[in-house]
Amino acid sequence: MAQPRTRRRRALAVPVGLALTASLGFLPGTASAESQDTPAAVVTDGPKLSYVVNTKTDHRTIASVKKAIAKAGGTVVVAHDKIGVIVVHSTNPTFAQQIRTVRGVQTAGATRTAPLKAAGTTEMGAPEYVDAAKAVTPAAAGPDTEPLEADQWDLRAIGADKAAKINPGSGKVTVAVIDTGVDDTHPDLTANFSKSQSANCVGGVADTSEGAWRPYTADDYHGTHVAGEIAAARNGVGVAGVAPGVKVSSIKVSDPETSLFFPESVVCAFVFAADHGVEITNNSYYIDPWLYNCLDDPDQAAIVDAVNRASKYAQRKGTLHLASAGNSNHDLASDAIVDDSSPDDTTPVERTIDPSECWDIPTQLPGVFTVTATGVQNLKSYYSSYGRGVADIAAPGGDKYQIPDTPSKNGRILSTMPNNGYAYLQGTSMASPHAAGVAALLKSTHPWAGPEALQALLKAQADNPGCPTGLYDPDGNGVQDATCEGPNRVNGFYGFGIVNALDAVK
Repeated sequence: MAQPRTRRRRALAVPVGLALTASLGFLPGTASAESQDTPAAVVTDGPKLSYVVNTKTDHRTIASVKKAIAKAGGTVVVAHDKIGVIVVHSTNPTFAQQIRTVRGVQTAGATRTAPLKAAGTTEMGAPEYVDAAKAVTPAAAGPDTEPLEADQWDLRAIGADKAAKINPGSGKVTVAVIDTGVDDTHPDLTANFSKSQSANCVGGVADTSEGAWRPYTADDYHGTHVAGEIAAARNGVGVAGVAPGVKVSSIKVSDPETSLFFPESVVCAFVFAADHGVEITNNSYYIDPWLYNCLDDPDQAAIVDAVNRASKYAQRKGTLHLASAGNSNHDLASDAIVDDSSPDDTTPVERTIDPSECWDIPTQLPGVFTVTATGVQNLKSYYSSYGRGVADIAAPGGDKYQIPDTPSKNGRILSTMPNNGYAYLQGTSMASPHAAGVAALLKSTHPWAGPEALQALLKAQADNPGCPTGLYDPDGNGVQDATCEGPNRVNGFYGFGIVNALDAVK
């Protein structure tokens, strides 16, 4: 990530041998046939929390469960009947326990541990802004080069500059940036922005009113930076995106009070993207408040269930999801990972988790494509999480230790910022949109390709440098910082390899 804390660190992919069903009915909290319709006693003196209640999708069950929710002291915020996910608010402190006993409820749980909270960020460094005047100065390299493109080593690393001359991407392909909002008034974004496929999904209900998809403030820059990496126009201003001819939309999911990304907002985003014809989504975040959601915890299991239903719904309707791997330098295929950041809406408690039972979402969900980060040397970025059988693909995300031969000598990624700005950021948050841009080029070249076919094409066009020989020591302190496992074709650092935009359009 790079992050509003976004893709703040983390990621994973589904462990071999595990697959989520639509209901996750094996998880704790599944109601039995003998369950009562609703408990008798209801207390409503607790804090107001948000819940997801996941049910069978037949009309009769959903109607019955909605009645039980009301009797248990809950208020339905939105019901996604087609996937059986109901978002509820309640001040009943035992609401989740009570509603789990209701016939037809398959999983249910709180989506947070506190009603309101304040959280910091864990970005890979603050933005490094560039002089705005340089964004409109004609490029020295020639008329086909954007004013700031000389510092975009990332485009050249994956052949995106050459690809744009062959096929810049189709305006019939849209990548939805599920993030902190996108400033569509930016001169490098406005021509390629799709308002009809944009919304504010914060809280779980899609708001499509004019500008609702924009950042709250200039500090919510993450989504705008991501959008520019994907599709900043080649228009003689600023920078260029990997796929400068495709469309981008904005589906805002970051909470205005905390900048956190709660499950009900992401469920809304996936459903909205699917119902509005979005071909690709970029997900440079993890879903709060848990860095990893453990399936033996009924609240966390319900979160996984709800988001998975929405993700699979979008995939069935033709949407490919890409997600960043995280910035913790975690081996996501290891036997144990220490999580000391969850829950991040109250007081974190250190816990050791088993990656086969505790999932980073949406990255670890079935069908979601996981992206690790590289620097200018085509070496895994020092912060990027990784893992054999977890990483699907790699893409430029920037690395302050890998210095490019550019005017700025800046190894981070340069892209758009709110209020017509430009800045450098680094993180797996920057890697995922590069891969999303290449996926958009592939979709433009192969319009028939659905999510599974696009994943196969992404793997086929990738270039894998293989595991590093010798010591992997990007910071130069003489200590091995990560271990790459696997053969040259598919390994833990790069998955199937680093994306190649030029190959995508040939």
